[in-house]
Amino acid sequence: MSVKVLAIGKKHESWVSEGIDRYAQRLKKPFDLTWQLLPHSAREAAASRQEESARLLAKIGERDHVVLLDERGQNVDSPGLARHLQARFDAGQTVTVVIGGAYGVDETLHDRADFVWSLSKLVFPHQLVRLILAEQLYRAQEIAGGRPYHHV
Repeated sequence: MSVKVLAIGKKHESWVSEGIDRYAQRLKKPFDLTWQLLPHSAREAAASRQEESARLLAKIGERDHVVLLDERGQNVDSPGLARHLQARFDAGQTVTVVIGGAYGVDETLHDRADFVWSLSKLVFPHQLVRLILAEQLYRAQEIAGGRPYHHV
């Protein structure tokens, strides 16, 4: 059981790496966090979306619980995310979070997702999304453990 993040994009910038490392070091099983960055496609629009989605799908395990980040997805609060993740861990599933490229993901990958999650109706740069994701995973861990990091 763990959280695996698959993301299209460049290596983390130093300020992003520092922030992600800060939260990742605080995570405990089953919230172990691994990152796999896949390069952008050289293609445009639909062709890019299709190529990147195929590469992402190839990295997803058959039994993985796939969480797709998409601004058109469902908004959940932090306690709701904590409950969602804990239920997956209790079921013995690996959670794979997918961050698509600039053109998003194709329908095949979208259909493979078990949960389509929106961080916000706003659109954020991919580097910032990664940092927000790391913090929210840490927050979910703390909520699930009943610790006081999250104030209601």
